[in-house]
Amino acid sequence: MKQRTYPTGPRPTDVYLFATCLVDLFVPQAGLDAVKLLEREGLTVHFPRGQSCCGQPAYSSGNPRQAREVARAQLGLFEQPWPVIVPSGSCAGMMRHHWPALFDDADETNAADRADAARAGSIAARVYELTEFLVRVLGIDLGLDGAYGDAARRQPEERVVLHTSCGARREMGTRVHGVEAVDALPGVTRIEHERESECCGFGGTFSLKHPDISGAMVADKIASACATGCNRVVSADCGCLLNIGHAAERKGAPLAVEHLASFLWRRTGGEAA
Repeated sequence: MKQRTYPTGPRPTDVYLFATCLVDLFVPQAGLDAVKLLEREGLTVHFPRGQSCCGQPAYSSGNPRQAREVARAQLGLFEQPWPVIVPSGSCAGMMRHHWPALFDDADETNAADRADAARAGSIAARVYELTEFLVRVLGIDLGLDGAYGDAARRQPEERVVLHTSCGARREMGTRVHGVEAVDALPGVTRIEHERESECCGFGGTFSLKHPDISGAMVADKIASACATGCNRVVSADCGCLLNIGHAAERKGAPLAVEHLASFLWRRTGGEAA
């Protein structure tokens, strides 16, 4: 993973939100809370309605051509030079690192292919995972001395475990940003457990192709998290949240799940969980 260079100078005034298909279909509140966090910072959030999937399921299943067509269908949606904010580390990694690679074999003699390759590269350079953008670009202060300190001080004490998806760890380094954001929150204690760095077993189509292995992996993750005494898992990746949350519910484990966008919004004065 290359070290990211972050822009200096004035804050952006406009951003795009790429919500991801999982947020759109299963956890829409996470997308709405991401918008609230950004708008509270004075940004205008643009949501192109033609967006769909980032193409990661096809790509990780060994179908780059299909993934390229999914990406190609959305290249015209982000024409303005604004940051593209993604409330998912794995989807952000797909867009930042793999979208340009999907068009590496573009026909140089074909103007449309050249244009698509250029668009993919331009979008990739502007992609940020939500927490990364809040911490590194906007530089928001979530502590007691920050703008939301008074609201945070009124929140009850809470102990949580943080889960970062494999793709987000490897390709985006977003565990660092998540840790910084959670640790800055007054009244929140982040507890690490021995299986925190392990995959939850979701892995996109992996959980469909290898359900027994996937089930064993998420069972280990849940048992390790519960052993800390925490009753809440916070993550910026909805696929992992859905996998962990549903498995915990089936097992009767006292472990709730919450998207990091919703957690940050709630802990800094938003609605209660």
